[in-house]
Amino acid sequence: MRRLSIILSLLLVGSAAFAAEPDLLPQPSELEPNVRFWTRIYTDVPSSAGLIHDSVNLDVVYEIVHFPENLSRRARERRIQRAKKETRTILGRLAKSKRSGLSADEARVLERWPKGVTDATLAGAAQRVRFQSGLSDKFHEGLVRSGRWSADIERVLEEYGVPRELVALPHVESSYNPRAYSRIGAAGLWQFTHSTGRLYMRVDHVVDERMSPQHATVGAARLLRDNYRRVQSWPLAITSYNHGVGGIERAVRTLGTRDLGVIAQKYKGRTFGFASRNFYAEFLAASAVHQNPEPHFGKIHYRAPLAYDRLATDAYYSIRTLQNALDVDRITLREHNPALRPSVWNGAKLVPKGYVVQVPRHALEQPIETVLAQVPDSARLSRQKRDRFHKVHRGETLSVIAQRYDTSQRELVHLNNLRSRHRIRAGQVLRLPTDGSAPIEVTRAAPPADGIYRVRRGDNLSIIAVRFGVGADTIVRWNRLRNRNRLSIGQRLRVAEPETVVASATEATTTDAAIVTRHASSATPPVSEKRAPGPELGNDPTPPGPAASELPPNTPVVAVDPLSADTIPDPSNYAVNTGERITVQAGETLGHYAEWLEVAAHRLRTLNGMRYRTPLVIGRTKKLDFSRVTPEVFEQRRLEYHRDLQEEFFDAWVVTGTQRHMIRRGDSLWYLANKKFQVPIWLLRQYNPDLDFGALPAGTPLVIPLIDPRETVERGIGTG
Repeated sequence: MRRLSIILSLLLVGSAAFAAEPDLLPQPSELEPNVRFWTRIYTDVPSSAGLIHDSVNLDVVYEIVHFPENLSRRARERRIQRAKKETRTILGRLAKSKRSGLSADEARVLERWPKGVTDATLAGAAQRVRFQSGLSDKFHEGLVRSGRWSADIERVLEEYGVPRELVALPHVESSYNPRAYSRIGAAGLWQFTHSTGRLYMRVDHVVDERMSPQHATVGAARLLRDNYRRVQSWPLAITSYNHGVGGIERAVRTLGTRDLGVIAQKYKGRTFGFASRNFYAEFLAASAVHQNPEPHFGKIHYRAPLAYDRLATDAYYSIRTLQNALDVDRITLREHNPALRPSVWNGAKLVPKGYVVQVPRHALEQPIETVLAQVPDSARLSRQKRDRFHKVHRGETLSVIAQRYDTSQRELVHLNNLRSRHRIRAGQVLRLPTDGSAPIEVTRAAPPADGIYRVRRGDNLSIIAVRFGVGADTIVRWNRLRNRNRLSIGQRLRVAEPETVVASATEATTTDAAIVTRHASSATPPVSEKRAPGPELGNDPTPPGPAASELPPNTPVVAVDPLSADTIPDPSNYAVNTGERITVQAGETLGHYAEWLEVAAHRLRTLNGMRYRTPLVIGRTKKLDFSRVTPEVFEQRRLEYHRDLQEEFFDAWVVTGTQRHMIRRGDSLWYLANKKFQVPIWLLRQYNPDLDFGALPAGTPLVIPLIDPRETVERGIGTG
């Protein structure tokens, strides 16, 4: 053991020395103009301005564009596009050998190039005009915030054999903002995507360690170390952090060199664009400023590191229990435990066993371990609130899954209509029995026009009753059912009055139909019970065999209408309509439908006569295949996807107002949402519930929600 300790000590000393060697982070001569450019962006140009420049020759800066205070995002984008267009036009004129009689603007643009510049060079430059927003104010804010974590980050980097200079990388990624959330889903101080984050930390619907500076730093150190082991160069390992290590390995094989200066200039990879070419240069600039900021910003008043009390929980706790026990307000608790997902804060999930709760020491009157030891046993829970679904991973068996969720294989077979407990596959999504905390949700729907519904696989009387807003006892009576627990696939049931399919909202319904959520008040009203149908309906013996029930005994069923967000109710229709068709909603793809249905995407393309890569159109209907899962399972998976999507968005952004935009000829929904106004399409849908997003003619007024980062709106809460 003594010998092993000596060896480990030598390795740690070696790795620290290894990280300190100056030639590990060289500055290739080819990248010097790029480093100068990014130093200027980080130190001289604020976010209220930006540079119009050449995207390859970064020393060529044509113009500084300034934006007045309180200029709207739309007006800012118009000004940028106008400046870029003017520069392209000037370059086009100069490329036609115009060298005399120049206007002031033409002379200014030509002066940015060496004397004797060719027409071909200028013509090429006209295709490379780019805008880069300034970041000096954000960089300064990041420097202030970095004081809280930089010492710990350097320690972790050295521990993993990563050059300590990479403490500057969060400036490039997030301006040292631990609550940063990009529009492509990258999150936290180190901007991990969901898929990469899961390789190095816990990322799920209960805990997202990407948002924890401590956990994310360990993940980043491991990722950078792994990149280095593959590409054997720190400049390449850092570039891999942005571009992906596989892409950098392809660049090395293609050009036969590990010199990043050469790769940045000559590699023509399809996805190796401006951001990847410049990532290492950005880091070098950020590192130099981080190490010596005062020549640029004067004295920096760094935030002091916080002293925390930390304790791994010995049981599952509700967030309310921890609040009361610690006597810490929810804002403070949430600010310093950013890895806990919204599902914990809204009570749908518990703080998991083993989670390290941290509270600033100054906020506690007693040590955290003393406080939690006083929590009564009744509040120390032995298990997490159950999930509704489980995605099967490679190597899992039904018995392992049943044991994990404290249920039986038989019940899982029953709930999921499995042919055999020995036949499950990786990627398959299984419904889990509920424990009362997660009721089965069924989307409310209007009864069919003729009032007759055909039973589908997985239906039972409770599901049908809640779906159509009518009492289960009423359905039994209308259809003269002899056994309410025995329905057959294809069986015809009356679910509405023949004279009036939809009755007035004042008519009563039975207790079964009254189990609804707070959103069900706007659902289809219950139907009248004036007249029972004839004997031709109900116990139809033709369809073969009874359907397997989706529900264990006494499981509550609730009707849900569209989701709610922080602003207004979501008007989207998530229900499965007559004919097993659904209405396409924002954020959905054919791949989503295939995953929720457990079928191949090409099956859905064939079913709808769609060619490969044909996009879905919001508001149009598509036929689905329910051969593997029931419409209710599909609806729940769909609802949970949209709920998670909206929770993640509103965890990072706040709607601060609205503006109006008149659709113009040539406007596309994608352009308006993603480029012009930079808001999710589903949020536009919420603010324009009466519009057909599949057809927006010119002249249509569109309400645009204005959004700002939550950490900005909340005046510093969560920023450090």
